[in-house]
Amino acid sequence: MESPSSDSGPDGKGFRRVVLKLSGESFATRGERGISMVEVERIAEQVHRACCSGCQMAVVIGGGNILRGAQFKGANSRIQEATAHYMGMLATVINGLALQDALESRGSNTRLMTAIRMDGVAEPYIRRRAKRHLEKGRVVILAAGTGSPFVTTDTAAAQRALELEADVVLKATRVDGVFSDDPEKNPHAVLYRQLNYRVFHQRNLRVMDQTAITQCMEHDLPVIVFNYRVDGNIERAIRGETIGTLISSKPMDENLVVE
Repeated sequence: MESPSSDSGPDGKGFRRVVLKLSGESFATRGERGISMVEVERIAEQVHRACCSGCQMAVVIGGGNILRGAQFKGANSRIQEATAHYMGMLATVINGLALQDALESRGSNTRLMTAIRMDGVAEPYIRRRAKRHLEKGRVVILAAGTGSPFVTTDTAAAQRALELEADVVLKATRVDGVFSDDPEKNPHAVLYRQLNYRVFHQRNLRVMDQTAITQCMEHDLPVIVFNYRVDGNIERAIRGETIGTLISSKPMDENLVVE
């Protein structure tokens, strides 16, 4: 994989190509399940504006608003865990169809690609084809994770970013970045503005799957964790503005560690 250009990111002119990771919960009203088209429309508007700036964007989607494969884990489950993971992958395709319609209603050109073949609703994920779509300015929506069970969609986002030679993984959350503890439960949790990959592991921070962070660390692929609920934050992130938390190989600046 080519390394990100030296002028991309927080210290330069912004990002040329990104992978945006959206959780399934971002498609639902807070505290509820299912799909809220109000929430989907809000995300679609931000993605559409960001792509209008010229950034090439692939979007990896979770399915937790509909079903999580991990919820069937355990000896008492009547559904095999692998089967449950496949069910979760299908849930991400439902979310992908909703996002695709919302984006196209705004004039975005899109392609929905899935790791599990379902030719009636989406293209199969083929790396070269996905790259070509990005080069043509299409928003590529990547669903069904990696197509294999026991792999999170965070890890799928890291893997697709590496395959597609993205400059960064943008991890969209409902809080302002990576905190020392869950800020929704602990009001004294502090926000890290900058983290080194190894420090992220050492402090056992949970905002993103550890396997995904390890993949990014091994290939020096930066991750930005930010609050997608703040309107315009996706655009700010691709412009390389300082928002959220930057996780990278850079030595940590202690003046930026916490706020």
